[in-house]
Amino acid sequence: MKIMSPCSAWVAAGAQALPPQARLDESAVMKDATNVIAMDHTGFAVSSLDEAVRFWTGALGFTLERQSKMEGDLLHQVTGVDDPNVKTAIVKAPDGSVVELLQYSKGRQNGAVPHSAGAIGAAHLALTVKDIHAAIVRVEAAGWKAKGSPQSIPGGPRKGTLTAYVSGPDHITIEFMQPPAR
Repeated sequence: MKIMSPCSAWVAAGAQALPPQARLDESAVMKDATNVIAMDHTGFAVSSLDEAVRFWTGALGFTLERQSKMEGDLLHQVTGVDDPNVKTAIVKAPDGSVVELLQYSKGRQNGAVPHSAGAIGAAHLALTVKDIHAAIVRVEAAGWKAKGSPQSIPGGPRKGTLTAYVSGPDHITIEFMQPPAR
C-alpha cells in the first residue's frame, strides 16, 4: 500500500479540483519545502574581471565590496566546473543588492551567453533608474549597447514604466526600468 503525503494526494487528484483554501495550503507546504528565505546575490561569469568591475562601478554606480581568488576541489564540487580557478569581485548596488562577477581561468572555453535575450537560458538583471535616457548614454559611453529604445509599458501594474535592455561585451543583459513620475 502506497502512502501519499497531503501534497502528493493533491497533485494526484489534480489541483484544479481542490477548493481554493486547499490550493493555498499546498502552496504553503511547497514554500516550506524549498526553505528559501531570501535572494543572496546574482552572479555573472565575465571574460575580464577588471573590465567588468570598471563597468559595474563606473557606469552603473555600484561599489566594489571585495575581490578574491578561489580554486580547487571544493569549487569543482560546488560548481561542476572542471579545473576551476576563478577571480571574483563583489559589487553592491545603491539599494544593497549584490552582484558577484566571476572570471574563470578557462573563460571562453566554457561557452558564452546567447546573443539574443530570447534565447533559452538567457537571463537579465533589471535595475530601477531615475533617468533611463541618461543611464543608456552612460553605459554606451562604457562600451555597452542598447538593444532597442526605451518603451513605456502600456498597462498593468507597471503601466507608464519606461523600459529598455542594454548588453555588454559578454552579452550580459541589463534591463533599465524608470518608474512613471508621480
